[in-house]
Parts: sequence; C-alpha cells; structure tokens
Amino acid sequence: MVGIRDTVGKNRSRLPHVSRRQMLVGATAAGGLAIAWNLWPRDYQPNVTAAPDEHVFNAFLKIGDDGHISAIVPQCEMGQGVTTLLPQIMADELGADWRTIAVETAPISPLYTNTLLIDENSAVFMPRAGVPDFVSDVRSWARREWAVRHAVMLTANSSSVRMFEGPCRAAAAQARALLMMAAAARWDADWEDCDTQDGFVILGKKKLRFGEVAAAAALLEPPADPVYRASSGDPLFGKELTRLDLPAKIDGSANYAGDIRLPDMVFAAIRQGPLGATRLKSIDRKAGMATPGLLHVVTHERWVATVARNWWAANRALDRFAPVFESTGTQISTERIDAALKQALKDGGYRISHKGDVAEAMTGRTRIAVEYAVAPALHAPIETRSATAAPDGGRLRVWVATQAPAQCRDAIAQATGLAASDVILFPMMAGGSFDACLDHSAAVQAAIIALQIKRPIQLAWSRAEEIMRLPPRPPARARLSATLNVAGGIDALVTRIAVPPTSHEVRARLFDNTPADVAQRDAAGSADAAAVEGAASSYTIPHHAVDHCPADIGLPTGRWRGNADSYTAFFTECFVDEMAARAGTDGLSYRIAMLGDAPLLARCLLTATSLGGWEGGLSGAAQGLACHSMRGSHIALMATARQSDKGLQVEQLVAVVDAGRLVNPGVARQQIEGGLIFGLAAAVGATTDYEGGVATARKLGQLGLPRLSQTPQILVEFVDSDREPGGLGEIAVPVVAPAIANAMFAATGRRIRRLPLSAQPL
Repeated sequence: MVGIRDTVGKNRSRLPHVSRRQMLVGATAAGGLAIAWNLWPRDYQPNVTAAPDEHVFNAFLKIGDDGHISAIVPQCEMGQGVTTLLPQIMADELGADWRTIAVETAPISPLYTNTLLIDENSAVFMPRAGVPDFVSDVRSWARREWAVRHAVMLTANSSSVRMFEGPCRAAAAQARALLMMAAAARWDADWEDCDTQDGFVILGKKKLRFGEVAAAAALLEPPADPVYRASSGDPLFGKELTRLDLPAKIDGSANYAGDIRLPDMVFAAIRQGPLGATRLKSIDRKAGMATPGLLHVVTHERWVATVARNWWAANRALDRFAPVFESTGTQISTERIDAALKQALKDGGYRISHKGDVAEAMTGRTRIAVEYAVAPALHAPIETRSATAAPDGGRLRVWVATQAPAQCRDAIAQATGLAASDVILFPMMAGGSFDACLDHSAAVQAAIIALQIKRPIQLAWSRAEEIMRLPPRPPARARLSATLNVAGGIDALVTRIAVPPTSHEVRARLFDNTPADVAQRDAAGSADAAAVEGAASSYTIPHHAVDHCPADIGLPTGRWRGNADSYTAFFTECFVDEMAARAGTDGLSYRIAMLGDAPLLARCLLTATSLGGWEGGLSGAAQGLACHSMRGSHIALMATARQSDKGLQVEQLVAVVDAGRLVNPGVARQQIEGGLIFGLAAAVGATTDYEGGVATARKLGQLGLPRLSQTPQILVEFVDSDREPGGLGEIAVPVVAPAIANAMFAATGRRIRRLPLSAQPL
C-alpha cells in the first residue's frame, strides 16, 4: 500500500487541514455564490417553433388542428430508441392514439438539461465522505445550475428515460388537463370529470378530438401541479409498440448528416496527422491541384482538407497532396502504452473508495494477486464522423449528429469567430455512436471549410481517419490482491487499476474546446473516480479498496459504451471466478454466497443459470458466468463458448436483466441484444495497435470483429419489476468478455486475462 493517496479516507487524506475560521469563510463565500446565482435573472420559456396549424403546449408537446401530436425529444437518437420511448411515455399519459404521434428534435434550451447525469457525476467526482453536507450540497447545486445555464443536453450514461420520464409525463399531464379544460368549456362541465382516450377528450358519451380543442386549450393556464391520468385499461406504457424511427430507416428515407443535400453543395475529405502535438508542415500543392475534379484545398494548422464535386475525388486528391506533418515529443506506440500502464501500477495511486480496513485484514496473511489487461477499444460505428455546413449571410447552418448540441454549437462558434447565436445547429440521428458523437471535430472542421470557400460543404471522415483520430476507450491494467477466509471466500480485496484519467480529458475537450493532445497532457496524473467506476462491485466483501493509478500513456482517450464498467467488470468477474476455482466451488455458488446484500442481482444470476442449464461448472462444460450492476439495472449472463478449428466460437449467451419498469419491452430487448453483440466484438477485437503516433488498423476488416456466422444464439429474459426504470444502453456490454473468458477456462483449463481475449502473456 506504499504511496497510496486516499481521496476519501481520513487516515491518508491529501486534503489540507481546514480550521473553523476557514470553514466559516468558505461557508460565507458559498452562501454569497448561492445568493448571486439566485439573483441572476432567468426565465426559461419553450423555444419550440410551430407551423400555422400547430399549437405549442409546453417544451415537450405540440398538437395540430388535424390531431397530430409532435413529441419534442431532447436526446440524440443513435439507435437506442429514445425517439420512441419518450413519445410513448407522453402518449400514454396524454391518452393519445399512437398512430398520431410524430417526433421532433428539441432545440437547444436550458429546459432540456440532463440534470440527472450532472447529479450522478457530482456523486462520483465530489463524494460526501469527509466533506460537510452543506459544502457538498452547495457545490453540487452549483454544478447543476451551471449545467442548466449552459444547456448541457448530454445524451450519455443510459440516462434518457431515467432523466426524462418524469418531465415527459408531467408535460403530457399538463397538456391533457388543458385539453380537458377546453372541452369542458364547450360542454359547460367540470374539466376534472373528463378523461382522455385514443386521442379524444371524453365525458360520458360526449367526445371531442384533440385537434378540435387544441387551439383553445393552448391558450389556457394549466394547473399548478400536474394532474396525472388514472390507470388505463389498455396503457401504451409497457407495450411493444413499433419504433417510430423504424419505417424511415427501412425504406432509406431517414436522414443522417451525410444524407443532407443543399443547392451548390460540394464534398470535402480530410487528412490529419499523427496523434499528439502535431502540425501540418507541408503539402505538394502542384501535384494535388492537378487532381481531376478538385475545387479547393483548405489548410489548417492541424489538418488539410480537399473539396470536390464528390467525396471520392476529394479523398483521392489528399493522396496527391501528400501532406507532411511534424510532431513534438515521444510518439505514441503500443509499447509505450503498455510500459506506462505497468509503471503506473507500480507507482502510488489514489484511494477512490474503501470499506473496512484492508491493511489490517491483509497483515500477516497470504495474499493472492492476479493481473489483467485490456487494450484500447474503438467505437467503429456504421456512420463515420460527418457534418454538413452552409454559410447563410452572416450566420452558419450546421447539420451534425451530436450528443451535446449546445457544446457543439459553442465549439463551432469559437473556432469560426461567430457568435453562438449565429450558429444554427440541426442535431441529426446518429448511425451508431457509442459516445463517439461527443467529439465535435468534424462539425468544427466542416464549419471552417464552408466559411473559407463560401459555399455549402459536406465533410465525411474516411474509415481510416476515424480509426486513427477518434479517442478510443482507454487501455487499462489491473492487479487484484485478496486474502481468503477459511471457507475460501474473499475476506479482503484491493483492486488497483492503472488507466488514464479519461473523464478529465473529455470534460476539457467538451466544455473548453481544448485540443485532444493538450487535454491529455493536462489531465495526466489526476485522480479520476470515473476511471474505476464499477470496481466497487455488489459483492459483500468485508474489506475492500479501489485505487486509481493514473497512467500517462500519451494517447488521448474518450468515452465508450459502458465506459469504465466495461473493463472493471472484466477484472472483477474473472478474479471471482478464479477464486471460486481455487476454493473448489462452482462459479454460481461462490457468487451467490457473496450477494446477500444484492438480492436483485442474485435473482438475475439464479434465473440465468436456470434458463441456460448451468452444469455446475464442471470441467469441459464450456460454460461461464458474469454479473454486474450499473445505472440502476442488474444483469447476469451465462455464456457457452469453446475453441474450434475456426477459433473462438461463442455458442450461446443467456442474459437475465432487471431494469425496473420497461417502457417498451421490444426496444429494451434490442438494447440488450445489441449490447451483447457490442460486448462480443470488444471481447474478440475492436482494437488496434499504435506505431509512430498512428493506429495501424485502417479498415473495419482489420479490427477482428465477429461475423454473422460467429453470432451466438441469444436468449434475453427480463425480470418483472415496478422499480423506477434503470439504464439499458450499457448494461449488457460489461458482462460479455468475462463470461466468455470464464467459459473458455471451463472448456480448456487455461485462464485468459487479456482483452481482446488472448492467451498471450501479460
């Protein structure tokens, strides 16, 4: 434990001593801040636009004279089904006919701030331990207020339904009350005696379509508090309704940023240099300008872009320009990354969380230590980064898929010198993202190019460019050390994880528009609780500590589906399986014995093994288990996998999930199935080596992704629950790799401790 810096404990705290006088001064300052912020005038009104025959009821709903209902969705649709789930919540509370529901993307507004995500991050980065409650409350409040005033409309952390179920229900309840008021006025009745059903306001045998009273209703004042609809005999909530985005995606009419077509529009391709502190040194202008179809070349300190009448011609021109970049500092390589992780694991770290007294519990006892490693993980969505930009007088219009629209708009404004109000952003659907759309580079580059050539352009990154430039999920290395009790159970466990402080990098890029290499250097060495999130598992272990050992790997890193849980679950679940084998106990019994304080997770595990036909962990059974909890959801997975003459063959995945109430079971199942496939891809590939500051992979075919023929049989079961909805977008990813690794041990007797799954030594 030498060199550990405790970020929460009182014994080894790095926090300075705070005297009573300092505390009073701090409280006064905090109070002054609170008063100042409260006195700052603010009145957020809906900024939704309406057609002449539409009527705005609130920030989430419009109703037309023809009866159509436009649900305003403030989150990025990237395949997770948010443009069905939030409208389904509103339609159910409104008593609407599902066939009349349409969807619109919300404009940038503080009314759509994702305060849940801000609150959860506050709990991670600013824990209450060792801090007076009023100080913690004030600084958490300040973060929330800052987020609202900056319209932080983030789509992340599986938070869409968890954040917006309440606001959407409230908005629909208020609109429903207004419709009933308008109808009651026509009938000379008490509005509270009315009801709504299938798009009608009803009172006994009387009926009025929503469209007939929408104009009058929108002018009325709603009740001070939402009046929610009584339980319906045929609710929309909980039904497997057809996704609203599905028909357009099937027939090809759905528009992505790369589908935008504007008059006089041309196409741009881009080439960026090695990762790190890199600048454009030179281009072969004479050879490049001779490229057939080339219209323009735009150079920037960090990149060069070519513009032509089609993207293919623009991309070919880049080869002829033969850009030369120069970098300062040590170039990024896989060897340097591995060395930095190993060194960080040896050095001191930060104690992020602890329970009991691990030092005392381990003193004089035999420790069992195991190391694990994971490689960087790529996003590899179907749609590469793309954006369309068009000058419009003194303003600029930009079409782009983004998970943070206000911050994307501000980044464009800062890069172009325009006022934020002069940047008109059109948030688009994403063809997959996995948090890649938190990167604004393509939008900023498109804006700069469009303003320089003074015409609409569409920029698309090549697949090679995306693999090389998008910050991957960070690589990590872990050492888990434990002492066991007389029954072979874990008595004390220390989890040390060497990994970059990615969250600090992401925040600097997202909110301060800091270049990736600068953000990486500035964050190096910082404690990051989010970098080890999920390591403090649901198991009941008397003494447990989690240390973050920040590693300076030189490679900028980013958010990814599942984030830290995607590797912390691998470390924990593989280690638990190893301890079970050491104790001569099967993986199911060993886990259940430690899940006394996590009954929901234990139920998932028992159900999964029952459905999958668990054979008790017998040698050669080729079955493996893993379970995990995150974002208010719980999952257990049983994998059947074995080695064949064609390599690793995963035959079956059986998942049982408790995610609380399900808005749409069909969409929920899609999210779990998609997460399992995504986790499978990360288990066997989705990575690249680095050499000379660039990724060595250039194409999807080089990423080792599983093919359709390698896709296992998948069985997903949900536990009936009336709990608040939990997150579904990420929960399936973390359990796949450890379940397969544990299955491979059962099949072969060899442990795999590296991701992608490889028997190579650590």
